Amino acid sequence: MRSHCIEKQIELKAPVSRVWRALTDYREFGEWFRVKLDGPFAPDQVSRGHITYPGYEHIQWEAMVVRMESEKIFSFTWHPFATDSTVDYSKETPTLVEFGLQEIPSGTLLRVAESGFDKIPVNRRDESLPHE
Repeated sequence: MRSHCIEKQIELKAPVSRVWRALTDYREFGEWFRVKLDGPFAPDQVSRGHITYPGYEHIQWEAMVVRMESEKIFSFTWHPFATDSTVDYSKETPTLVEFGLQEIPSGTLLRVAESGFDKIPVNRRDESLPHE
């Protein structure tokens, strides 16, 4: 794995159509990512909402949908850990999140990649990287 890209994959015992819906239906996505979105995702459109994770409810969530290839690829750009409402994150280069779906005998192979962490300002980079 490159230091500026996080990649994971998981085999899910669910049909591709179900996994696709969980990722791209804005209500289901919102439950998963703890964000209440204002409306459905659409390619080349900004998606907005508010974080529902306790303590972060005052934070607006915003992402630009890059690609929606039905039951294959869903991607968006965003500013991870953009939690300070006094900072204008729009001047930063966003990271790219890509979900790739592939049908396999047991269900769905889901690949998730987030890239572009090397473009986040150094003072925010560590807090932007996911921690396990």
